[in-house]
Amino acid sequence: MLLDLSAEFYSWVRGALGILFVYHLIIFIQNRNRVYLFYSLYLLSFLIYFCKDVTAPEYQVIYIYLNFTIQFLGYAAYVSFGRVLLETKRYIPDWDILLRGETLILLGFSVVFILVQIVFGYRYQEKLLLMIAPIFTIFSLLTYIVLTKIKGKHVTYFIIGSLSYISLANLSLLGPYSLGEDYFIDKGINPMFFTYFGAMIETSMFAMILGYKIHKVEQEKRASEQQLQLKTKEMADLKMTVLQTQMDPHFLYNSLNSINNFVLQNDREKASDYITKFARLIREILKNSANLTIPLEDELSILSLYTKLEQMRMPGGFDYVVTIDETLDLTDIQVPPLLMQPFVENAIWHGFSDKREDKRITLNIYDEDDKIRCEIIDNGVGIRSKVHTVKNNENRKPFGLKASEDRIKLLHENKNVYVIIEDISEAYTTGTKVTIKFPKKI
Repeated sequence: MLLDLSAEFYSWVRGALGILFVYHLIIFIQNRNRVYLFYSLYLLSFLIYFCKDVTAPEYQVIYIYLNFTIQFLGYAAYVSFGRVLLETKRYIPDWDILLRGETLILLGFSVVFILVQIVFGYRYQEKLLLMIAPIFTIFSLLTYIVLTKIKGKHVTYFIIGSLSYISLANLSLLGPYSLGEDYFIDKGINPMFFTYFGAMIETSMFAMILGYKIHKVEQEKRASEQQLQLKTKEMADLKMTVLQTQMDPHFLYNSLNSINNFVLQNDREKASDYITKFARLIREILKNSANLTIPLEDELSILSLYTKLEQMRMPGGFDYVVTIDETLDLTDIQVPPLLMQPFVENAIWHGFSDKREDKRITLNIYDEDDKIRCEIIDNGVGIRSKVHTVKNNENRKPFGLKASEDRIKLLHENKNVYVIIEDISEAYTTGTKVTIKFPKKI
């Protein structure tokens, strides 16, 4: 069974090598990682070398010229594979120079052996191989000792696999010379069995290493993606915080200016009432100053306080009507603090600037499946003359409006968030509608 090299065991090994060669070549074509190229070339050299045992007699002459050349080319691919896989240039740079030199020597010998065959014949190839094989073996053993400086299980697997093949291949090569040509044959074993068996052990070990490396790369990739997501979130949070800290003083300045007007008008009662409401509003703002988001319920409460203050300071006041979809759980919906305040402020002080009576702001909040739609509608002068500017020159929006829009978009990574400002003026009515639509969940 083990004498005939066309037997099942040997055929199975050749088939496995062929499959592994194709598999790793495809991986190389996909990701262009040289480690797969060198390994596939190493497997190909094994496959070609082992196919000589089942090649038709008329083609055997090819192996007279290429038998040892194939082995040298394969060993050169093996050394290159090991250098890339174990990153010897990084961890043992001095020894890596020797390994690179060994690769060049192996490529040189692949040509020399063809010339020896042409000039002297096959027997001289065998004699030359017996002379240089021990040198390469000793250098390989020294290399494995040096490789132990590199930490990692993959190095251990590489050394075990390599030593297994070298030991068994040398047994195939030197055994018949030291033990007698018929020693293994008398025991029912073809000397090449040990080379096949060594190749099987080595390729199994190398497959484990590549599997380990692929797993490690995937872990590092996932870790990098998680780190990138974390950094992206941190940057978004920081940007939102900056926008928020820039927006709050803008609002506070207007409120303090109103208190100053009441004092100048000597309206103490109104000033006292305003200061009381203003203090409550400031407490709410400060309470949420460290939060990037607050429940929509709290946002509406703060907005209600704000509108009461604005109703006090605007001549003639205005009506403020809120309609909320009863199916919504406002405590479960998160929004940036003071999200809608700039839009309401804009409606009051720009929409109502030329309006003396019947001033009204309506806030509607709708449940739209997985989204929330907020509408801020006023019956002020409208923005028909400004629609083109708002749509085409975002940088010229009032800062508070732009900051609020940026914060809600940052919160949802600019996905499925819409802020639309439109003029709803008709023949006998005027007004502006702001629509803010965003996902329910962050």
